Amino acid sequence: MTLNLTGKTAIITAGAGGIGLSIARRFADLGARLCICDISKEALDEARAVLPGALTVRADVARSADIASLFEAFGARHETLDILVNNAGISGPNKPMAEITDDEWAQTMEVNVTAAFYATRAAVPFFRTAGSGCVINMGSVAGRVGMPLRLPYSVSKFAIRGLTETLAIELGEFGIRVNSILPGLVNGPRGRRVIAEQAASRGMQPEAYAEMFLHNISMHSMVEMDEIADMAAFLASDLAPHVSGQSIGVCGNFESYRAPLVMAS
Repeated sequence: MTLNLTGKTAIITAGAGGIGLSIARRFADLGARLCICDISKEALDEARAVLPGALTVRADVARSADIASLFEAFGARHETLDILVNNAGISGPNKPMAEITDDEWAQTMEVNVTAAFYATRAAVPFFRTAGSGCVINMGSVAGRVGMPLRLPYSVSKFAIRGLTETLAIELGEFGIRVNSILPGLVNGPRGRRVIAEQAASRGMQPEAYAEMFLHNISMHSMVEMDEIADMAAFLASDLAPHVSGQSIGVCGNFESYRAPLVMAS
């Protein structure tokens, strides 16, 4: 059996850029019919050029009303939904816990966790009608090992693992699979921004800090966005009919990040 999403419909949140756009393009290449949302009108305008035929909806996924509008627009075009990718997320502040503001904490939780709840809640009626469905939550290795100076982000990604495992149990009897992908350091705009911010907090140049960071990952390399897209495509496909409740790392064995940051010899 080959990887094929022909005939399947998918909603991808924050699908107009970064990892979300990589997933959307991979799904489209495999024959899926797409609906993507994003908070950025400019990003959606650009995405239409590379995703002809995709339904695009501007939405702030942290707002329940925007999620309702997204699914209303989707339902007006498509009768069935097969795949939901909860990709929307923000990196949150890079600073010590004592300096994190109430607004920074709340915004990170709303975008990274609450939005996934809102979208999944809206998707479940479609899935239950069909007797099947696939939810893919975008987690992070920060939800498995924790990251200093990134407390709101790490806590939100631990929450995504809990959301994934709990929903897999609750929804499995309806033929609905729920999994999460845990990327490591991704070679994309957000990953490079995080490196720059953490380097600045330590008074280092980004290149020097990146070398130290990567030395303490087993494979000493960043992950490409297309690798995340490939894992999402597999999980969404008929090749993974009983893969559910799993949080799957695509990270080059990031667990060794716990080791002290030292320069390679």
